[in-house]
Amino acid sequence: MKGVAAASLVGSALEWFDYFLYGTAAALVFNEIMFPKGHHFVSTILAFSTLALGFVVRPFGAIYFGQLGDKIGRKKVLVITLLLMGSATTLIGFVPGYDSVGVWAPIMLVILRLIQGFGAGAEFGGAAILTAESAPANKRGFYSSFPGVGVYIGLLLSAGTFAVLTQLPKDIFLGWAWRIPFLFSALLVAVALTIRMKLSETAAFEKLAESGAVSKSPLRDLVKTEKKSLFVVAGSQVAQSGVSYVYQTFVIAYIVGTLHMAPSVGPVAVAVAAAFAMFTTPMFGALSDKFGRKAIYMFGAVFSALFAFPFFWLVNTGTVWGVIVAMTLGVGIGVAAMLGTQGAFFSEVFPSKVRFSGLALGREISAAASGGIAPLAAVLLSGMAEGASWPVACLAVVMSVITMIAVGFAPETHQLDLTQFSSSEEKNSAAESHSFNKADSKRLV
Repeated sequence: MKGVAAASLVGSALEWFDYFLYGTAAALVFNEIMFPKGHHFVSTILAFSTLALGFVVRPFGAIYFGQLGDKIGRKKVLVITLLLMGSATTLIGFVPGYDSVGVWAPIMLVILRLIQGFGAGAEFGGAAILTAESAPANKRGFYSSFPGVGVYIGLLLSAGTFAVLTQLPKDIFLGWAWRIPFLFSALLVAVALTIRMKLSETAAFEKLAESGAVSKSPLRDLVKTEKKSLFVVAGSQVAQSGVSYVYQTFVIAYIVGTLHMAPSVGPVAVAVAAAFAMFTTPMFGALSDKFGRKAIYMFGAVFSALFAFPFFWLVNTGTVWGVIVAMTLGVGIGVAAMLGTQGAFFSEVFPSKVRFSGLALGREISAAASGGIAPLAAVLLSGMAEGASWPVACLAVVMSVITMIAVGFAPETHQLDLTQFSSSEEKNSAAESHSFNKADSKRLV
């Protein structure tokens, strides 16, 4: 199990390093060189629009790869998504600026972002399921938090890289230095691919395949029998995705464009927050094994709502320490409590034959609607309020409340057994509702 968890962590870290590079670059680079020279606000809107496109396509990746994962296995899909995301990220490093090729610069950027987002649609879900289905039941929350830890390692690497690169003179940074981490990702992909190729398929999927219970149409079965589960996952994801991306992308642009702070401050703050969250994420995962998934996930959503206004009060001090403290608490406690719990939580609410499809689709629909649109909405709200941050804080509160409502409808799942199933139940599950009731704690999925 430790080998699976370690491989899941390393693979996830390298993949999300690729993905987060784009978010940081959208705030610091693409608004400067990939669009026509002009109003800073318009360029930032366009840059964040390309960021949002990566989220819009993620549900389509979730549908395609989710069904594939339920048909051919978890491991094979994770290898495919790795190659897609990695190749797209590397090629972004070769995209010329607007001054060189004109409108083709943003066009190429958009195409590569769409490919990256398509692969990302199943990345976290696949890693979480692979870990959850391999973990002992009494430590499933802890081990299933490792893909989340990998997310923060990737975030730390990307933010730390840009924190260093932004120390260079601006003409060097925008001229060529920003390309270094994108090109370097080719090496990281090779490392991650080697690790993932050594993984074994989960026992849960192998038993499903041996029984002949693999669904011929996982998406159809999912929609037919798991509507409530989809609602719970999608709603629960809103705050985790939306709040984190507002903090990690919008705030980086906000402190530079509105507060006129040094461009290195944002990446440094995100890097510190990610380093802190690397330790709090598995802590919250372990706590969910003891106190249940709902309690810990709800704590993260409530904290995010209560801390939204204090977050911006700290940021608006215009001090480096204020930005770092705000980012560290917002990401390392509120968001980490949700991310550390969701790998196990989201895996447990679906039966094994539609687990990959359900987790990936429910999570990514929400990511597109919250994580993709929230930073763009934050830019617009702040712009309409003449640079004020209070509308963005209100946005964070609203997203957190949506998550509280969804979690309130969820069952407590931490005692479910994911490694065994009844063949007759699996074969008939497409015709039955996976109901949320007391019997679920005894149901073998």
